[in-house]
Amino acid sequence: MEWNVNNAFKSSKDVDPKSVMDLPMVPHTDPVDNGLPSSEKWNALSTAKPRKKTMTSVYLKFFETAPDGKSRRCKFCGQTYSIATATGNLGRHLSSRHPGYEKSGDSVKTAALQLSSTMIRKHQTEAKPPKVDVDYLNWMLVKWLTQASLPPGTLEEKWLVNSFKFLNPSIQIWPAEKFQVVLYEVCRTMQQDVRMTVDQVSSKVAIALEFWTSYEEIYYMSITCQWIDDNWSFQKVLLDICRIPYPCGGAEIYHCLVKVLKMYNIDNKVLTCTHDNSQSAIHACHKLKEDMDSHKLGPFCYIPCAVRTLNMVIEDGLRTTKPVISKVREFVIEMNASSEMSEDFTQFTTAYQEGSWTFPLDVSARWSGHYQMLDIICKAGKSVDSLIRKYEEILGSRILLNSSEKNAINILHDYLEPFYKTTNNICAEKVPTVGLVLFFMDHIFEMIAACKDSRHYPDWLKSAAEDMAKKAQNYNNQVCNVFTYMTAVLDPRIKSELIPENLNSQDNLEEARAHFIRNYSTGHFSSINGVYGTQENGDGGSVSFAEEIARKKRRASMSSATDVLTQYLSEPPAPISTDVLEWWKVNSTRYPRLSIMARDFLAVQATSVAPEELFCSKGAEIVKQRFCMPSHSTQAGFCVKSWIESGFRLRHKSTEIDYDRLMELVAENSASNVDKKQK
Repeated sequence: MEWNVNNAFKSSKDVDPKSVMDLPMVPHTDPVDNGLPSSEKWNALSTAKPRKKTMTSVYLKFFETAPDGKSRRCKFCGQTYSIATATGNLGRHLSSRHPGYEKSGDSVKTAALQLSSTMIRKHQTEAKPPKVDVDYLNWMLVKWLTQASLPPGTLEEKWLVNSFKFLNPSIQIWPAEKFQVVLYEVCRTMQQDVRMTVDQVSSKVAIALEFWTSYEEIYYMSITCQWIDDNWSFQKVLLDICRIPYPCGGAEIYHCLVKVLKMYNIDNKVLTCTHDNSQSAIHACHKLKEDMDSHKLGPFCYIPCAVRTLNMVIEDGLRTTKPVISKVREFVIEMNASSEMSEDFTQFTTAYQEGSWTFPLDVSARWSGHYQMLDIICKAGKSVDSLIRKYEEILGSRILLNSSEKNAINILHDYLEPFYKTTNNICAEKVPTVGLVLFFMDHIFEMIAACKDSRHYPDWLKSAAEDMAKKAQNYNNQVCNVFTYMTAVLDPRIKSELIPENLNSQDNLEEARAHFIRNYSTGHFSSINGVYGTQENGDGGSVSFAEEIARKKRRASMSSATDVLTQYLSEPPAPISTDVLEWWKVNSTRYPRLSIMARDFLAVQATSVAPEELFCSKGAEIVKQRFCMPSHSTQAGFCVKSWIESGFRLRHKSTEIDYDRLMELVAENSASNVDKKQK
């Protein structure tokens, strides 16, 4: 499968038709009918014979036309080319393979005649170029479309198709409709694999909801599932992407959510749901809790997304200085676009000793971009002013900041610096448990309260802090319950020492202990349950006095075991840098029952969206992809992409598409081509 000039113009009849499930595909059970034309069928469509061109180039005297009239053969080496090959390619062949050919004159015929037919046939056999398998190429394009989140219609772009035709005119790319059919079938097949995986989960699971609207004004909901496996590793997988019908309220969200939970058979395994803080999602989760309580499916709780709350809090803090930040952003955009300005800025920062900056600078509308704008004015203010003065004709005086604007930025920068550090820590955290996130959020809320009551901050910032405090209080009202308490204290880094004060109550501790005794003390240990069953002796009489004493001692031992939560909490917390799951993996033998409870509750997601998607520029690209994807490709495209990233193999019906092997073939053919050129 080599795409170079040597095989770029083969007739479509020369292409070796292969099945779509040839060597790179790993068969499972049945031969696959993918509903798509094979390479042979596609090539059969190319019935029109290539039109012969009238060529008068001087290069033609060094080539002879084959008897079939479809190809030309070099008189020196016997290399063949399609009759439609441009004369420029023939000239390049002569220059690279036969330097000095122009001096040979008419002697070329004599030289050609001296070549024996055996030698020519042998050369043609050895130099026969590799053949392009149409289906291999199309399956690689399927992978590209899904990984890049592009609609199948992308492949109908004229210049993209022509680029492939330039490499090899026999290439036939599947039409968009066929790609859509294949993508849908791949999604359906892989969904079965995901369903089998989720169905085998032995612990409780947590789900998270995320919502967005496409350019077609269609409202979507993604549902992800997370749990901790038997080896104490986090597992996270996208369950589905649902189109929420009009009027897109709580009732519609609820019905879509229940349908997915039942499809994956986890409606009795869900412990918590993390939502995006919208009222519609809250209503849907409330209705789900009512249903689960009425059917006695077990405890269930729903909590708001912490990072969305934090993002809204930060937006309130930035509100007053947004016009100033917009000025700075306009300046940075101009500087990113001009290499001359960027070099001058680097020279200024070196001269003024204002640090080193990596271009392009972040100008996204995300929190990282906002803080970058503040940072550049506070840390490289002299360099910015110098550059603006130098390029005043281009930038204009509108971008130059006055003293009051600079002062406001300096104040806000100092105030928001802990916010920036907090968001960076949350983004970098391998396991952002509820306990750790609440620990960070509590620190942020304390800072907001201190700013609101301080005399040292200006009124405009204190006013912003008032709005920030309202959102913080609303989050606390939703998140403070016994479920989040249990999730927090089961984090060995947090326990009761670092838990927020408004959550750390004696009532929550007692309810947590009761929940542990009721659901985890013996329920998961059937062998222990059997010890306490009423038994009779062999002759049908009552048990002996000695057995009664033994049972009392066993009950006393059991009572102390059920209070293992107190024993766990009495030990000092682990360092913040501790790997939570590794800690429980090591200590599960010390706390066998409590570790089962920890597996359930530590899977609860503190956020409905990955923190870096909300705080960093990476999220802007995801929003763009979601917005631009057409409705007929949204579910299949995003689901397949997510499942591949989660480690599931791309499969079509009963056959796995082995992309690793496909890439190996590409590498092997490329290396073979290099060797041939060197020879």
